[in-house]
Amino acid sequence: MIYAYIRVSTKQQNIDRQYVEIKDFGVDDKFIYVDKESGKDFDRTNYKKLIKKLKKDDLLIVKSIDRLGRNYHMILEEWAHITKTIGADIKVLDMPLLDTRIEGKNLVGKFISDIVLQVLSFVAENERTNIKQRQMEGIRIAKEKGVKFGRPKVVTPPNTNDILDRYINHETTNSEAASLIGVSRGTFFRLVREHKKMKN
Repeated sequence: MIYAYIRVSTKQQNIDRQYVEIKDFGVDDKFIYVDKESGKDFDRTNYKKLIKKLKKDDLLIVKSIDRLGRNYHMILEEWAHITKTIGADIKVLDMPLLDTRIEGKNLVGKFISDIVLQVLSFVAENERTNIKQRQMEGIRIAKEKGVKFGRPKVVTPPNTNDILDRYINHETTNSEAASLIGVSRGTFFRLVREHKKMKN
């Protein structure tokens, strides 16, 4: 049996591009499973239904490897579950080397696919590490240049504490007090909490 899986991250995204290529491969509509959910994990409604349907020697087709998920470590585990535990095959349309179907009686397809997937996992993890390092380096350089990070300090008038006390003592409303201080209601309530802590 040939199954296919399509995933987009949000309900607003279009599945047409994935659908057309999968249909060109000859997959019947009733065997195409679609999720409009994040790829952060495999806890997706229709994906779970698909995995329950997959049997030994079935074929699962996806447009690209990131349609399975974003996390390559999780993809490696899921790939092993499908190809080794279930015994089904996987074909990734955008990457012909990711095709586990056995040619003749050898295991070349599965072997090459496993190697390619391991390489992709390494590259993805390496890129994540490099991005984090570049971000940290950028923050360090920015700090050295005097760039301030975090929430900017709120400048309040000299009589702020008096206004806060009046609010706490129910002598004024939060809207009036926030207006007198010149801050939003969210900032006002934060100032109230901080003021109460200082007094305790």
